[in-house]
Amino acid sequence: MSTQYLLAIDAGTGSCRAVLFDTSGKQVAMSQCEWTHLPQAGHPGSQVFDTRANWGYIVGCIRQVLATPGVSPEDVLAVSSTSMREGIVLYDRTGQEIWACPNVDSRAGEQATELVQRRLAEKIYFTGGDWVAITSPPRLLWLRKEEPEIFERIAHLTMLSDWILFKLCGEFVTDPSAGSSSGMFDLARRTWSEEIVSLCGLSSDVLPPVHEPGTQLGRVHTQAAVETGLRKGTPVIVGGADTQLGLVGIGQVEPNRFTIVGGTFWQQTIGVETSLIDPQGRLRTLCHALPGQWMLEGIGFYSGLTMRWFRDAFCEREVELAKQMGQDPYVLMERIAQSVPVGSNGVVGIFSNIMNARRWIHASPGLMQFDISNPFSSGRKECIRAIEESAAYVSNGHMRIIESLTGSRFEEIVFTGGASKGQLWPQILADVLGCRVRVPVVKESTALGAALYAGLGAGLYESIETAAERMVAFEKTFEPDTANHRRYIDLYEQWSRVYLRSLELVEDGLLQPLWRAAGT
Repeated sequence: MSTQYLLAIDAGTGSCRAVLFDTSGKQVAMSQCEWTHLPQAGHPGSQVFDTRANWGYIVGCIRQVLATPGVSPEDVLAVSSTSMREGIVLYDRTGQEIWACPNVDSRAGEQATELVQRRLAEKIYFTGGDWVAITSPPRLLWLRKEEPEIFERIAHLTMLSDWILFKLCGEFVTDPSAGSSSGMFDLARRTWSEEIVSLCGLSSDVLPPVHEPGTQLGRVHTQAAVETGLRKGTPVIVGGADTQLGLVGIGQVEPNRFTIVGGTFWQQTIGVETSLIDPQGRLRTLCHALPGQWMLEGIGFYSGLTMRWFRDAFCEREVELAKQMGQDPYVLMERIAQSVPVGSNGVVGIFSNIMNARRWIHASPGLMQFDISNPFSSGRKECIRAIEESAAYVSNGHMRIIESLTGSRFEEIVFTGGASKGQLWPQILADVLGCRVRVPVVKESTALGAALYAGLGAGLYESIETAAERMVAFEKTFEPDTANHRRYIDLYEQWSRVYLRSLELVEDGLLQPLWRAAGT
């Protein structure tokens, strides 16, 4: 008998990928394509999700994994999707995309500020769990004001993972995990808030039905089969948002387990059994992909993308050598940074801020405190480690907030995503947080979560919990070094003070921030 497969399609902030798994959860093939989201001329802060070009990238990834030797489209049992949160796609009555943006689009500053001033932002936050900085309400109000001809044509709205499903089978849907990232959900009820939707100027018939992940939505239609190479009639299964599915993909299905998902953004998360919302408005809460659970979350903004920037800007030699050796360039980058001691010989990385959903603004990105008298101990390798340490400091800040909100204390965490592939970053995390860090075998845990839901919808598994627990395996454990942890306690406090001083330069208008949310 031939091997049977489950296909996951993942639309992340920095790239898209198609990942093929067998029914035991083993990753068989992956194709990835990096993409960028360009601004719309004349609209500062804007980023456009190019549905036509990006669907082409996704199609290319699907075709590449289906071309894996021994793989036949006939053997793909089901397909599901996942994506970055907050990004939306709008359609006209014919189902044609008319407007789309990714998660970090921040053009709607005026509208977000107005919502804050009218105290509606606070109402939305305590109903839906997220501030108005990068959610749909200000974006839709912006569209109604700036491009009313497009606003009037809106007949359907979906999140980005839902858009992938629509492209495959022609059906509109959302699930609680992705849908709640719109900022238009009643979090406790795990469905759309009619009050918030009305505030945005929309009618409820624009919104898709809400189905739980693992629900069969439809089947791959003729056009999608021709484009992707998938078999016509392949079941299309509801997936969900990237971080929530990433937790499922590493078996973190029980509440009160701390997890870091290290992709373009880093998410520091915990599952909770109530719709717990941070009363100080620092973190955000979304619906979990698991019924009866919600997810409390802090975001390390561009923590992974920062390393990609450094790779492309300063590591041309490692990139070329990696191509020759058939290795990941990040492996070579970490190798040269391995000898750098705790504290990166004084070099400090200033990138993501600790999250404050009410006023999310980051310092101007930079690397500080070089010893120019000694280039051999104050150069590229120190920068690589400083970038990794700065991401760990943000994780530590979020873990402290989550502990204060939940009363939990963590001795062990799980680290997954692309950043967990190396040896250095997981150890830095263990030392900074003072926790044991476990790394799963499958790093594409978000895609695995989508694949598990595809299998659930295809009838392969009796429940998502048993499937996840049975299929997830761990390959590495990193124990914290006590001496290093004591040193990092002081370094974290120093980094925090330096970050606040650096942020003042942005607040004074002297430097541009890494990113600032709409309305800040």
